[in-house]
Amino acid sequence: MPPLWLGAGALFATALFAWRVLWLRPVLVFVLGACWAQWHACLILCEPFPDALARATLLVEGRIASLPVQGAHSTRFRFEIERTSRDGQALPFRGLVRLSCYRDCPDLKAGERWRFPVRLKPRHGFASPNGFDYERWLFEAGILATGYTRRGPELERLDAGTGTYWLTRWRQALAAHLAVVLGESRQLGLVQALTLGERSGVDRATWDVLTRTGTNHLMAISGLHVGLIAAAVFFLVRLGWALSGRAVSLLAAPRAAAIAAGLAALVYAGLAGFAISTQRALIMLAVVLGAVLWRRTLRPYHALTLALVGVLIWDPQAVLSFGFWLSFGAVGLLLFSLGQRLPSRDPWTRWGRAQWAIGIGLMPLLFHFFAKASVIAPLVNLVAVPLFSLLLLPLVLVGTLLSFIPGLEWPLAATADLLDLAVRGLAWLSDRPWAAMTLSARPPWVWGLAGLGALLLLAPRGLPGRWLGGILLLPMFLARPPHPPDGVAWLTLLDVGQGLSLVVRTAEGTLVYDTGPRYPSGFETGSTVVAPFLRAQGIDRLDRLVLSHADRDHAGGVEGLMASIQVEEIHSGESDDLDIPGAEPCRAGAGWEWSGVSFRYLHPQGQGATGNDASCVLMVRTAGAALLVMGDVERAVELDLVERLGTQLDADVLIAGHHGSRTSTSTALVQAVSPAWALVSSGYANAFGFPTPEVVRRLQAAGAWVLDTASAGAIRFEMGPSGIIQPPIGYREEHRRLWTHRPEPSWRLKQGGADEQQ
Repeated sequence: MPPLWLGAGALFATALFAWRVLWLRPVLVFVLGACWAQWHACLILCEPFPDALARATLLVEGRIASLPVQGAHSTRFRFEIERTSRDGQALPFRGLVRLSCYRDCPDLKAGERWRFPVRLKPRHGFASPNGFDYERWLFEAGILATGYTRRGPELERLDAGTGTYWLTRWRQALAAHLAVVLGESRQLGLVQALTLGERSGVDRATWDVLTRTGTNHLMAISGLHVGLIAAAVFFLVRLGWALSGRAVSLLAAPRAAAIAAGLAALVYAGLAGFAISTQRALIMLAVVLGAVLWRRTLRPYHALTLALVGVLIWDPQAVLSFGFWLSFGAVGLLLFSLGQRLPSRDPWTRWGRAQWAIGIGLMPLLFHFFAKASVIAPLVNLVAVPLFSLLLLPLVLVGTLLSFIPGLEWPLAATADLLDLAVRGLAWLSDRPWAAMTLSARPPWVWGLAGLGALLLLAPRGLPGRWLGGILLLPMFLARPPHPPDGVAWLTLLDVGQGLSLVVRTAEGTLVYDTGPRYPSGFETGSTVVAPFLRAQGIDRLDRLVLSHADRDHAGGVEGLMASIQVEEIHSGESDDLDIPGAEPCRAGAGWEWSGVSFRYLHPQGQGATGNDASCVLMVRTAGAALLVMGDVERAVELDLVERLGTQLDADVLIAGHHGSRTSTSTALVQAVSPAWALVSSGYANAFGFPTPEVVRRLQAAGAWVLDTASAGAIRFEMGPSGIIQPPIGYREEHRRLWTHRPEPSWRLKQGGADEQQ
């Protein structure tokens, strides 16, 4: 960011002259907005959690600032740190962090003050192309660091909390009540989502069903639900108030209804903990209901604009939320498509036009944000929106209230069964292969044309050239990403944390070497990192998958990847231990060629090796360059390879063995390979200290430039007939954003060119 004094100076200079120069007034508004946004961003970025304290044991005191969410293996919550110390020495760090509590987690309640021994790290997530930007999400939420609590004598609850957290504690009590009433119901997560806006209890399979049918917006307290509750209360109160002459003499029925609707929306949004989506809805409702209360005539576009300004004043970082663009985009599309037409007498026709407008208008945004969209969403929502919002949602709310009366728990249980039936129907629809469509990455001009095309299709029928909208949408479906020419290999070492995953693309085929880790929580990188990258490259069929060996950090994501992408052939160094049908063992000397690029296994030679030493060692060679992938093999296997192959190990790029462990990448191997580049796949601030300084020193002494995925993110490079076409490029450097964490490499050597590298 530019320095704060620069923005303040620009604001002062503009304000000084704007009162006399009319054309400077819009500039003043722009500068004022920029300074406001910068100040909000500075609250998070100007005093970051220092990298030097990553994984250090700290003692923190503060308050639980969110609803603790219990998972199968951990409890997660947000914690507002008030005091930080290390070894008895106070540290200046304060602010909001996201903590996980694992084994023997105490009973935690929102608002309580606790003292925790913790280990923290700055906002840091996987930095791979087309993956979820976790750092952006943390920045949007105002979170400065993430980490986990530790056991120890210092762990202590200091007090029960103040009244400022009464709403969150009440939500936590309601969540516990719902869990008791519904017990093992499969739709407990959906009931909690509809009443509390808490979606963490919705299992992944159900969420995939909702996403493929385009109904996921119905399964939490959203702007739509807040608006429906407010509208229902408005019309009911207006009708009832108008029946009483005394009430009308005190206050006009529309104004009384506006007050009641605003209060109802406020209470319902409070159930969701005033999530960002409900904040937007409340501001929009405040604008509309305020016009009714003060008897102002407000054009729809004026209401939308005022609501937009209100949201950005309240939360400038809302522009980073996809929901911000989708919610305001949906309202704007409805006004654009239906606001210029004569109203139809048939309500189903109006409802169908509304779904058509949202489905067509938001399609470019959905594909751009998520690379996929539901094809059947407009038709499904014709029925699903009334069903869920007008029937099931009121039943859930009424059933929840009744469940507090002993003996009346059955209405809520019956409603949960109805929800289950509805989800099963949606699951049947989502299983259709044509239910959703996935697109590969597209250049920016494609999205510009698609947006213009959608607006043309939704324009009034009398507009000349309206049919051109369909043509402008065609590039979105027909454009294809580039592919390597013959004799060239495109290689991407993905950032999967403490694990390994390499993608090699040629003109004839694509290979994935390892799929990254799987964690005890169930999260794995095969479907969340590797598959999105492949789909963005236009790859929906993988020609060959190589799993170096069966360790969880190398093969943990295989199930997720195979569930997302069709895999033709699988090779592994421990094929018997993986329990994957059709997996064949890697054999030293075996290989193949794709369009002038050769692939050859150098290890293992037989079936005797196990564990790390069973890893498939792969050489990828073009006419002018070579890449050597070592898997996790250790020093004994490396010495055997050097003795057996000698100069045949020469390669331009080496992917260091075992993530840079001291048990691998021996001096003999480095001298035999003599790489120009050495790449290390390792997790940021990992517990093992990989890559170790001695391995980095060894590589640098041999003249190799060292890059690791922890500090560079995903690393891509090209090999062609004339050698390496371009040096490796790190994703973090190539896609610099305001919120992107750019840590220094974990090693800090002072010899052999380390200073020059840093």
